[in-house]
Amino acid sequence: MRLPSSLRLLLSLAGLGAALGPAAAAAHAELPAPYVPGQVVVRYAARTPLVARAATDRAAGAVALAQPKPTTAPFRVLRLRAGTSVPDALRRLHSAPGVLTAVPNYRVSPAGGGGFFPRDPGSTSRAGAWTRFQWNFLRGAGVDAPDAWAHLIAAGHPGGSGVRVAVLDTGIAYRNWGRFRRSPDFARTRFADPYDFVAHNRFPLDRDGHGTHVAGTIAEETNNRAGVTGLAYGATVIPVRVIGPNSGDVEVAAGIRYAVRHHAQVINMSLEFPDRYATLSPADIPDVIDAIGYAHRHGVVLVAATGNEGPRVSYPARAEHVLAVGASTVHRCLADYSNHGEGIDLVAPGGGDDAYLPQDPNCHVDDPSGRPIYQETLLQFEMPVRRHGRVVGSSTRTDPARFGLQPVWAGTSMASPHVAATAALVIASGVIGPHPSPDAVSARLESTARDLGAPGYDLRYGYGLLDAARATAP
Repeated sequence: MRLPSSLRLLLSLAGLGAALGPAAAAAHAELPAPYVPGQVVVRYAARTPLVARAATDRAAGAVALAQPKPTTAPFRVLRLRAGTSVPDALRRLHSAPGVLTAVPNYRVSPAGGGGFFPRDPGSTSRAGAWTRFQWNFLRGAGVDAPDAWAHLIAAGHPGGSGVRVAVLDTGIAYRNWGRFRRSPDFARTRFADPYDFVAHNRFPLDRDGHGTHVAGTIAEETNNRAGVTGLAYGATVIPVRVIGPNSGDVEVAAGIRYAVRHHAQVINMSLEFPDRYATLSPADIPDVIDAIGYAHRHGVVLVAATGNEGPRVSYPARAEHVLAVGASTVHRCLADYSNHGEGIDLVAPGGGDDAYLPQDPNCHVDDPSGRPIYQETLLQFEMPVRRHGRVVGSSTRTDPARFGLQPVWAGTSMASPHVAATAALVIASGVIGPHPSPDAVSARLESTARDLGAPGYDLRYGYGLLDAARATAP
């Protein structure tokens, strides 16, 4: 969303791409295999004795599984022993006497794709109609949430359950208090350890709608037959309000340290320090840079928006140890407002119009306006501004007690929480170990991204478009 200049709330992923360099780029080839891990399918010549077949299986580091009954197929599925990879087993089998064919056990899914498709209706009354709104969660231009959800269900951590994600923002509509109301699609979302560094109390409630929108992308309740969905719907959210009318770097630094002390594993910062003339440096925000280093040393994944309509990647996304996230559109083009350049790591759906990039076949600047990012959040209203009885303009107001889906939200702020949520899913899935380091999580997200723009890493798209399904595939 093109937000007021007083807030300058954005989306981004920063510095780790530059820090990891060629190693992360090379990892693009290490995408999840399209076959069942630990299995191969072999066919022996008809006259090969059973004893010889068993000996060949053992030599390949495998043992035959029981075959489904009834079966007429002359194939046998082998389960590989620990330490034997599918390629290793196939090499041994191909050179063994009596083996006619040996292949991986390739996965299969329903035509059009499998995955978990929840029943949330969007703003309709039809179950599953969230897909009409959340293009950003689907395959193609989106991050492929259905397959990622299926991976986490299979891993026993649906929606990233067990992971804590701090949202440093304008607050969240996470509870009822005075004139404030809890968002109806947060009815069973887990929240913990809230704090407001603007009002200096324990009620970081949203006055703007921005933080609620961001938190919804991360962890809105899913499969509840209401509203839309959240990417890491099982995660626990730590609401931390750091953005208000007169907020600065002090609040952001305090929010980062607070999140670390309260056991956040991922921190999302859909915010930026405006840098119109590209003069801001780490020396200008030393407290924030120090807090980022503190979080990284304590094993926290930091994600931030690259910023909107600036000459380069903004801080804090530009800082070392922060994943800098730019915004892409429904056409898989860089959004026209998205900051990019040195330090960008990934792009994720932010909505809005395509950038003017005539050499990029995905960019259609002359097409109708791109689609926004939908989430349940505080409703916004245009109110007339009057002077001496005459209407001289309008201002945007929000109602902290009314919620809905509005087609007004686009920005790098909307892109960043996709990456933060996927980081939570990677941690919960265990695909890179039970307690992965921030650098390992970042490398996983980068190596499984879908390449856009120029081949390999580039200064517009970084390592490419976030792919939650590939990042969480076993």
